[in-house]
Amino acid sequence: MRPCSVFYASLFFFGVSFLPVCSGAHGRYAQKLMTDLFSNYTNALRPVEDTDHIINVTLQITLSQIIDMDERNQILTTYLWIRQVWTDAYLTWRMEDYDGLDTIRIPSSYVWRPDIVLYNSADDQFSSSMETNVVIRQDGQVMWDQPAITKSSCSVDVAFFPFDLQQCRLTFGSWTHNGNQMDLVNGLDSADLADFVPNVEWEVLGMPAKKNVILYGCCSDPYPDITYTLHLKRRASFYIFNLLIPCMMISFLAPLGFYLPADSGEKVSLGVTVLLALTVFQLLVAESMPPSESVPLIGKYYIATMTMITASTALTIFIMNIHHCGPEARPVPAWAQRFILRYLARICFVYEVGENCLGGHKPRKQAPPHEEPEAPPACNNVRGMNWDVNGQAWQGQGGSRGQEAAGKPLKSGTACAEQHDWTDDLFVSIDHSEEEGAVGGGGGSEEEDSRITCGGGGGGAEKRKEILVKTQCMCQHQGLRRNIEYIAGCYQDQRSTQRRIGEWRKVAKVMDRFFMWLFFIMVFFMSLLIMGKAV
Repeated sequence: MRPCSVFYASLFFFGVSFLPVCSGAHGRYAQKLMTDLFSNYTNALRPVEDTDHIINVTLQITLSQIIDMDERNQILTTYLWIRQVWTDAYLTWRMEDYDGLDTIRIPSSYVWRPDIVLYNSADDQFSSSMETNVVIRQDGQVMWDQPAITKSSCSVDVAFFPFDLQQCRLTFGSWTHNGNQMDLVNGLDSADLADFVPNVEWEVLGMPAKKNVILYGCCSDPYPDITYTLHLKRRASFYIFNLLIPCMMISFLAPLGFYLPADSGEKVSLGVTVLLALTVFQLLVAESMPPSESVPLIGKYYIATMTMITASTALTIFIMNIHHCGPEARPVPAWAQRFILRYLARICFVYEVGENCLGGHKPRKQAPPHEEPEAPPACNNVRGMNWDVNGQAWQGQGGSRGQEAAGKPLKSGTACAEQHDWTDDLFVSIDHSEEEGAVGGGGGSEEEDSRITCGGGGGGAEKRKEILVKTQCMCQHQGLRRNIEYIAGCYQDQRSTQRRIGEWRKVAKVMDRFFMWLFFIMVFFMSLLIMGKAV
């Protein structure tokens, strides 16, 4: 066996056998040190040799996690590691007397602890801290690391929600010791964020520390405190995809109500439905926000959009009233024809059938000039006519029977039996011998050929006889003229009414398109403004 191996083996066995002896020695010395230190020690008094001396406490905060941020109740819940370091004049010893023992760990309840509390605490139990051990060094330095779940009041400003920045302050200080008895010292310029667990809703921008010395009205002595300001930025992705984008999509439906045809009957229903949908989103935002005078940015966007939709619904009702103007409506005013139908229609790209964006209004078909028809002479006004019907003489002005017969017109292409009570075959001849002397040469220019077929009531085609009449046979009934004039007047009134209704409907269509583009621009700029805040 080699000498080196024997040496290492002996050293190993010696070390293994000596370790328990050393541990036992340290344990005995630690127990002896514990007995010597706390034989005449009290944790009720400030551990200074002279009461005029100030004990310095170094405070250091490590932010581990943001548990909750209750905007409605304005309470911030955080998980902190609080380290406090001070010097206890009565907990010192010499290492040589205790076998080189330099530190001991004992329960924190055995030693004096500074009464540092969270001034703006919102915890109703005040028992969120954990009782841990303290580490005592041989020179009297005491270090106390304490994990704590704190609930602090935080003034939440939701004016730019969901693109808001929040500043929550955590103020630590002694509750009973003033600055002449205990002083606070910053361990670091800011809280330690090395072990911070990222939050899904909030992004931590920093947590600087600042020491303040405040004189309260109750006391003349100064009270120092250390304030940690937690700078938070909300992660707005959740609210953008769940509140803003649906609201924008619904808002863009509101101007489309103007594009919906008026005869569909759904224009007002669309506006009311969009308004109810935005009301639901507004209630969701209001439930999570604190009741304050500061209206959040998304709330302002909802209110502006709801106001716009309410105005669009009211304008839709007004335009539908114009669209459904009946025959009793007045004609379109001249200024409306000039401004709305001519200029505004071109701007809004509203054209009639056959029009284009370059040309003007299509030329309307002008009605033919209304000529007053010549009054046909009645049979009872015909002078100088001798009627010979079946060999019986009928004067144009003679006899009551002649007047009765003359009062009934003879129509071309109809049977004479339908106009008179004669049942036999009829042959009508007209003598113009007397009429030519009365009329003169003026009647020659008005002559035209016409054929009158006079058939018997029971005769066939072979019994019909045709004669050539060299005259203008206008013997028509006056009632027929009045009926034709009435029909023509009704037709003209109907055309005028339809033209007037069409003009009012075009006015309504132009106004629909104008407000549609106007509200689209408004929705676009409001959406651009709200998204600009995110950048």
